Amino acid sequence: MDKKWWTLLAVCAGIFMLLLDVTIVIVALPEIQSGLHASFSDVQWVVDAYALTLASLLLTSGVLADRYGRKLLFSVGLAIFTIGSLLCGLAQDPLMLIVSRSGQGVGGAIMFATSLALLGHSFRGRDRGVAFGVWGAITGIAVALGPVLGGVITSGISWRAIFLVNVPVGVAAITLTLWRVGESRSPRPAPPDWAGFALLTAGLVSLVYGLIRAGEQSWSETGVIACLTAGAALLAAFIVIERRVANPMFDLSLLRTPTFAGGSIAAFAMNGSLFAVLVYLVLYLQDILGYSALGAGFRLIIISGAQLVTATLAGRLSERVPVRWLIGPGLLLTGIGLILMAGLSGGSTWTHLIPGFAVSGLGAGLVNPPLASTAIGVAPPHQAGMASGVNSTFRQIGIATGVAALGSIFGAAMLRHLESVLGPSLAADAPRIVALTRQGAIGRLLASLPPAARGHVVLAVKSSFTAGVNDLLYVTAGVALVGAACATVLIRGKDFDRTGRTGAAGAAGQAREAGREAARTRGRLGTARARGRNEAGSDRPPRDPALP
Repeated sequence: MDKKWWTLLAVCAGIFMLLLDVTIVIVALPEIQSGLHASFSDVQWVVDAYALTLASLLLTSGVLADRYGRKLLFSVGLAIFTIGSLLCGLAQDPLMLIVSRSGQGVGGAIMFATSLALLGHSFRGRDRGVAFGVWGAITGIAVALGPVLGGVITSGISWRAIFLVNVPVGVAAITLTLWRVGESRSPRPAPPDWAGFALLTAGLVSLVYGLIRAGEQSWSETGVIACLTAGAALLAAFIVIERRVANPMFDLSLLRTPTFAGGSIAAFAMNGSLFAVLVYLVLYLQDILGYSALGAGFRLIIISGAQLVTATLAGRLSERVPVRWLIGPGLLLTGIGLILMAGLSGGSTWTHLIPGFAVSGLGAGLVNPPLASTAIGVAPPHQAGMASGVNSTFRQIGIATGVAALGSIFGAAMLRHLESVLGPSLAADAPRIVALTRQGAIGRLLASLPPAARGHVVLAVKSSFTAGVNDLLYVTAGVALVGAACATVLIRGKDFDRTGRTGAAGAAGQAREAGREAARTRGRLGTARARGRNEAGSDRPPRDPALP
């Protein structure tokens, strides 16, 4: 088999693992919480540690790969991800798992940042389109299969197996990369923007930590205020630095293009709405309705299946329909689906969620395929890699801040509802009940209550939990609807750079432009030959057709 196809296989194996781990862990969270005696904030960090390191390192990893070699960096990323997966599977406490998830995120960022560059170097012509198409299909399948595979592995083996299964795949991918993948690097690599990387990372971590801590304490707590203030200051400093350094990791001038700004907002809104609230929907399905990880995963397949259907459709329509009419309506459908899920009560069954699952999945499928090409399509060719990285960064920031902020909203909503439904004798215990519920210790909570009060508390906890989930669904629906409005207004066809357009539509456009240029060239040559024949009969030398 040709060496380039081995490259495609190695890249797709790595990408499949890293994107699978974005969603596969979600259905295992309740098992992780009980297995490691983790708190609710620990569960949030299991998701956010991965998303934050991905967001922080994506842009810097691409620059390092251009300088030191894409094969080398991809191999390093695979090794870090594989070791991180092993440590996740062996974790003995929540802190070890969270730190190991950060390691996975570091390796994942390096792999993601170098994958398309490796394919672009190895493939040319029609084969490049095939390779990018396979890469896109793998990304969609990995995200869609995550909840189902997570449920199967967690229920059939253990939550640890969802991480340990990456180890043999990672070792095989490393071997294949070192053996068959060719090295490439940029002839003129830009220097890394270490100041920007440090400020972005510190700012995001401080912001997310403050949001999670607000859910545990209160928004007025001194530590929460300090973290949120520090996060805002560090991100403001990041913006200042990026405007002044010679080679920024994020050229802020890209945001002056309305379409790029609209695409970035849409990326944040997509992951900050549906994919952020999935964490809490899984907790509802398992902790309140009592489904196993496998049961929850199979119910989430409604979202995945609907997403695959419209993703295929969107890929075909993107050649004929302006992307604003895919991304905007897609986010609109996502928002409508989230609203349809709301209205839960303590006596609701999972079937209440089916219409919302289907509609939101259809919306997400419309958004994701054109979103990545939108970022690249409006950027100059030499900034295409940065544009793609920025779009992916906004996605990860959306899910990280979304999960953290929703946790704070959820805790406040549950406490408020509990205080209203518990009797006077138990109302004072509402904060403790919320804390034990967030720690996954409902059984310990019930054991500590008088037998006569247990039934009442169970009903109160169920109704309060669903009240909190309802608030999250309305909030995330608002995020999706705002994203839909911004995408529809800001994304404009005239902003697309014809020379930098990618994907099927871009290839077709470039082919048409090449054909027109060839026709113009043939016309000029024909004119030149005719002029030469006419002038050959005179005593004047033939004119150079390039001269006026």
